[in-house]
Formats: sequence, structure tokens, C-alpha cells
Amino acid sequence: MIGRYPSRGIVPAFAVIGSLFAGTLAAPPAAAQSAPSTLAEIATYSGPERTARLIAGAKKEGEVDVYTSETVDDEAALSEAFRKKYGLRLKLWRGSANDILQRTVLEARGGRFAVDAIETGAITMESLQREQLLQRITSPAFADLKPEAIRLHHEWIGTRYNVFVAAYNTGAVNKSELPKSYADLTNPRWKDKLGVEAESSDWFGTLTEAMGGERGVALFRDIVAKNGMSVRRGHTLLANLVVSGEVPLAISTYLYKVAQLKASGAPVDWFTIPPVVARFEGVGVARRAPHPYAAVLYLDFMLTDGQAILAKRDFLPASARVPQSPAATLPPGTALSFIDPAKALDQNQKWSTSYRQIVMHQSP
Repeated sequence: MIGRYPSRGIVPAFAVIGSLFAGTLAAPPAAAQSAPSTLAEIATYSGPERTARLIAGAKKEGEVDVYTSETVDDEAALSEAFRKKYGLRLKLWRGSANDILQRTVLEARGGRFAVDAIETGAITMESLQREQLLQRITSPAFADLKPEAIRLHHEWIGTRYNVFVAAYNTGAVNKSELPKSYADLTNPRWKDKLGVEAESSDWFGTLTEAMGGERGVALFRDIVAKNGMSVRRGHTLLANLVVSGEVPLAISTYLYKVAQLKASGAPVDWFTIPPVVARFEGVGVARRAPHPYAAVLYLDFMLTDGQAILAKRDFLPASARVPQSPAATLPPGTALSFIDPAKALDQNQKWSTSYRQIVMHQSP
């Protein structure tokens, strides 16, 4: 249950006031009641007729309902391509990863199964898998994916990964003075110039463990004690505050967002500080999907046609066959430390407590 397996920055679903989704806890529609008897078979279709069977079934269903935490512009590019290719109605509900987890769990507990597919961060996807709300899927698209994108349980699959990079305002920070290590951030020149995202305890935990555990934690205590840390909620907001100059140097921004802003002419650039941490975003099919054919078709789309669209928008695609955008290409030889979502859930209390004390509350 969610209380047993807390995720990064996610409030347990049972703690949410019931009235928040009171209007959604109605009896399940007839389509949802019949879906479980067919979804397991649909999810394992194979052979050359797989896509044709999915399309035929999806055409009869007419629509697919997706919960996503994609930004409006990024989701619009994917949605337009999906609608154009399949002629299906795509109904989206957008929210944070936390919102998606709470909504999906509460609806399921209330007997309402409205969502077909979910596309959001790895920690939330792993939480939903532990809640037994996702369907195991087999897809030929897996063959083209990076090994790190494929979960052994096959109940959600990585679509792209976010690399945490440092971003700086090119008018406020001299490129020649950029730090080459986290230890360099203790230099007095960075006093009151540093920023970090508020809900990045999984980044912090993975990073400090790669730095030697307590040694990494001690270094962050030193950085914060000497120079302070501006804490902002939301990676997009943090990147935009770098653009405005309010946060001259942010150490936990998403590469794709900084690359997009830089391409638009904003005074921002990025660089990496080793060890470099990355986190997957993923897609999964709801175990009680009311439109099972369309749900599996959407998953296949995100792992095939969607990969090129994501790369064009400066995301790092899960597909090993799709080239990365030049604007989001990491320096040669960059080694990535991927966040293990299962470990992040198990270590959530430890990592969150440490992150809050050191970075958010800035306690010595």
C-alpha cells in the first residue's frame, strides 16, 4: 500500500481528504467491468498482426484516457501525432506525479477505473506497480530500448530519462568560473547564488551515495552552511528562475528544459558536475483499463513513434536507435548514475529526512 511504500515527495493516498475526488468515486462503467477478462491477452499479443489487431480494437473503443505529468507543450506534440496516426480521441488529465498517484489510487479504491494509461516519473510508476494497479505488458518495441528502460516486472517501461544538470545564467556567471566538482561549491563566490529543486530527495540520495554516502552528505552540509541554498518547487520554475537571474546557478535542473530555454534565446546554459544522476519517466497500462486495445496501442506509440518526437524536443529517448538532440547531448564519456525507483521508495524516509534537514531547512 502507499503507506508502506512511500515515494519521493508523495503524500500517502489514504491521507488525502476524501472530498478531493468525491465526484469521481462512482460505480465503474460497464466497459471497465469487462476489461479485466481481455486486457491480459491483449497485453501479450505478438506476431505481425499485433499492431493491426490493436488498431482494430482501439477503433471500436474510440478513445484512450491518459494521466500525464508532461508539460502542456510537450504533451501537445505527442498527442497531435497520436491522434493524426490513429484517428482516436485522446483524453488527457494533467497533474503532478503526486497528483497522478493520489488520483489513481483513490479512484481504484472507490471502484472507479477511468484511466487507460499513465505516463509520469519513475518513482510514481513504481508506486503504482506496488499498488498492483498496472498491467504487465510485452511489446516488440522493447527490443530497441536501452536496458535501463525495461523494468523486470514489465508493468511500466521507461520512455525517456531526465538528466540532472547544473544550469547558470550566462549574464550573471562567468563560464570560466564554473565549478568542476561539488566541492568547488564551497567557494565563497557562490554565496547566495545557488538554487535547488524542493522535491529532489531521490536525486540527492542517489548522488550522495555515489559520492560515498556520509561523505557526500557531509559535503552538502558544508556547501549549505557556507553559501546557503535557494529552494524552489518545480524543475521548470527553477530553470526559469535561472533565466531571470534570480537563481544564478541551479544544481538540479532537467537538461531537456534548459536546452529548450537556451534554444529559445534565453541567457542560460548547462554543464555537468560528476557524478551525474538521471531518472526515467515511464508509461504503463492500467490493470483495469476501460479501453484496453487503445491503452496498449498508446504504450506502443510512446515507445516507437513517440521516441523521435521526444528527442526532437530535447528529451533523452529510451530508444537506443533514436539519436539524441545535439542540444541535449552529454559530453563524451559522461557516466550516468540512474535512480533506482525501487530503492528510492525503500530509502524514501532516510533520503527525504536528510534532504529536508540539510537542504530545505538548512540545518547544520
